[in-house]
Amino acid sequence: MTYQLHKIEVGPWPMNAYLVVCAATHKSVIVDPGAQADLILKLAESTQVEAILLTHGHFDHIGALDEVRSAVSKPIYLHPSDAEQFNITYDIPLQDGMNIPLGANSLKAFHTPGHTPGMTCFDIGEQRIIVGDTIFVGGPGKTWSPESFSLTMETMQQIVFNWPDETEFHPGHGPAGKIGTERPGFNTFLARGWSPSLFGDITWD
Repeated sequence: MTYQLHKIEVGPWPMNAYLVVCAATHKSVIVDPGAQADLILKLAESTQVEAILLTHGHFDHIGALDEVRSAVSKPIYLHPSDAEQFNITYDIPLQDGMNIPLGANSLKAFHTPGHTPGMTCFDIGEQRIIVGDTIFVGGPGKTWSPESFSLTMETMQQIVFNWPDETEFHPGHGPAGKIGTERPGFNTFLARGWSPSLFGDITWD
């Protein structure tokens, strides 16, 4: 296994923060430091943190960012669209398809807009993808307008459900899922259609 994936639930919602560790070098990245910096830093203490990756700019995913950034003094990766919308200072702009070096290999970024304009997923190999609030077990991430839901559905059709059925997705809240398990519900939702005014907390049911 090239990368080890560790999850910790933080904050009152709760939110999933992740630590990705290169098994060969023990170098790591922290993904979405949403709260409780002390717990996140403790999880990472036996590794060499190389960067902080943000799937998107919502507060529940960046609440401990300043404290973690001060502790590790490493670059922050964020999509510029979310940096602008949420007024977040970052170091390296995420771009669709970019490779993020970590130890003996690299992670791949997927731009998956909808929940936010800059939402980004991170493929860590071995059919495992950290998806932020792009998709959850049972449905897509929450949207705040018909336009953002329409964009989410484009993302689902063009990107997310083009991943192999065996792909495990690791979301920002709740349990991990598999694309193949979600596909029947998604296909039924597509076939049924939806109102042009639809948005909010949507499920495939």
